[in-house]
Amino acid sequence: MALQIQRPSFIQEQHLRMNPQLYQSIKLMELPIVDLRETIGEELERNPALEVLEDHSTVSLEEAYTPPVKEEETYFENASDTGFIRRGSSEDTERQHKFIEGVLSRPETLQEHLLWQLRLQPVDGEIRAIGELLIQNLNADGFHKEPLSLLLKGRDSAVVDEALRLIRSLDPQGTCTSGYEESLRVQAALLPHAPPGLSAALNYLELLEKGRFAELAKKIDRTEDEVRLIAGRIKELSPFPGRQFSSEDTRYVVPDIQVIYKEGEFAIILNDEEIPVLGINPFFMELSSEKTKSAGGNSCLREDDRPVRDFVRENIREARWFIQSITQRNHTLLRVARAIVEFQRAFFTKGPKYLIPLTLKDIAGELGVHETTVSRTSNGKYMQTEWGIFELKHFFTNSISGAGSAGSRYSKEGVKEIIREMIQGEARRFSDQELSGMLAQKGIPLARRTVAKYRKELDLGSSYDRQ
Repeated sequence: MALQIQRPSFIQEQHLRMNPQLYQSIKLMELPIVDLRETIGEELERNPALEVLEDHSTVSLEEAYTPPVKEEETYFENASDTGFIRRGSSEDTERQHKFIEGVLSRPETLQEHLLWQLRLQPVDGEIRAIGELLIQNLNADGFHKEPLSLLLKGRDSAVVDEALRLIRSLDPQGTCTSGYEESLRVQAALLPHAPPGLSAALNYLELLEKGRFAELAKKIDRTEDEVRLIAGRIKELSPFPGRQFSSEDTRYVVPDIQVIYKEGEFAIILNDEEIPVLGINPFFMELSSEKTKSAGGNSCLREDDRPVRDFVRENIREARWFIQSITQRNHTLLRVARAIVEFQRAFFTKGPKYLIPLTLKDIAGELGVHETTVSRTSNGKYMQTEWGIFELKHFFTNSISGAGSAGSRYSKEGVKEIIREMIQGEARRFSDQELSGMLAQKGIPLARRTVAKYRKELDLGSSYDRQ
């Protein structure tokens, strides 16, 4: 029996270890301009060696206020202009106060809107108290958060029903329900001059949605014309009545890149107005470069202050890396934007329907970087063009054959824009089959179901739904 002897062996392998600085650089690459500003603010608070040299993105309320101008005067064309204030006029002072109040105001919530109406109702105290509980229990859609059996346990059921009827009848109608189906039923019951059969039709919402009116007419024993009338009235209802009072903060899109086409050339401009110019604190630089001096010198640090000196130098090193990472982010973003413009020249010169198939691999190969770098750089970033503001990801789209840039010369997004134009310019309402045939005449073979899919993605109704 042969003995097996284990001998030590050495194997050489390469590993990439991600240090905190590299991780930070990658994270900064992903951030859109709004999030980048927030990250810069956090880093400024954390690192005392970092300071803002210039920041053009913030102005005071006084600088931001611009009083109304006469019609014959020229309005500001650039939204970043800060305007001026005419002083010495009480009327202008009043306008400025109104402006400041407008800045500090916030939209009315669903609960505030309903409570205000409830306080005006001539009801007794118990119904009012239960009504307030019901209103505070509503979510953003206007539906119950907690089951009423738990919320109003031990309450008089007749009083609860009365409070429910009252809240559901307030504006917007249909709140204080368990879901969209019950909300639609409540709203339908409150409709003036509701057509016969409307309540029964709500049992077949799927048929209504698909426009299968002949089948629905048989189920509710109505004519097809009556069903069409019912469908029209149901469209007036809101399945989620509370959403118009959504209290979520609006997040505005701030473009990272602007593309201007002028005299046959493209100008690609980085929106660095929103990014403060950073630098190293001079006091920290002085401490870092200071030589240890004698006891009688003017040194800020003593000979035994090495921990302080190490702290200063470490923060300076991190500040420099942070500044370099932002510079690298902006440089890579500009390179990716230039490559996109070169590939999609037809889009920028002629319009959205000329968007051609483009993949991350195409841009990565052009720039000599990895696809993940292009993906991170494009994620959440927006580009302002003459045709509107688009996310960078919008310019990456497969061909309609799904074969990427090597397939059809028509991209999915480009074809969707062609469909949009066909529908918006139609002399009569074309069916999906007719749209498919019209696309085939243009050399774009597309199945009817695919046309229907793209139409829904464009939020355009069927031939019946379109007015």
